[in-house]
Amino acid sequence: MKRKDLMSKADISNAVTDVLSAYDSTSEDNILNKAIIVYQYYCELESGGHESLFRWFGQHIKEMGIDDYLNKLIGTLEEIGAHNYALIEKKYCKEMWNLYIALENDEIHEDEFYNVIKKATDEYYKLNDELRELLDTYFVSIYTDLIEVVED
Repeated sequence: MKRKDLMSKADISNAVTDVLSAYDSTSEDNILNKAIIVYQYYCELESGGHESLFRWFGQHIKEMGIDDYLNKLIGTLEEIGAHNYALIEKKYCKEMWNLYIALENDEIHEDEFYNVIKKATDEYYKLNDELRELLDTYFVSIYTDLIEVVED
């Protein structure tokens, strides 16, 4: 990508978003992997809350294992300064995941799952999209690791 196309924070964030959108799963590249996980988290929660995260990214979470996924997600959220989001995930995510799996296996009534989902998602939305700005700043700090930049 040409340097002249990456002149503003918005340009850089959009370019990184384009790169991350090209991946439908995690990567072996640590920087790319962290960016995919936190970006996917943001996108799914913005589009439909924690239920959306599990429905659309659940297979990847299963493959990684919930503990590994949470370590990566929470670690990246804390690394970028999204401490309030990390606290929500520490508090609810493992329980939500276990309830999600139990619901998939018809072991619980859906109300059990949705009661916890509602609490966690409500706490997420109370943060008023602070994560968007933190992601933009994070993307600016890593974009040269994800995008080959050529001088004009």
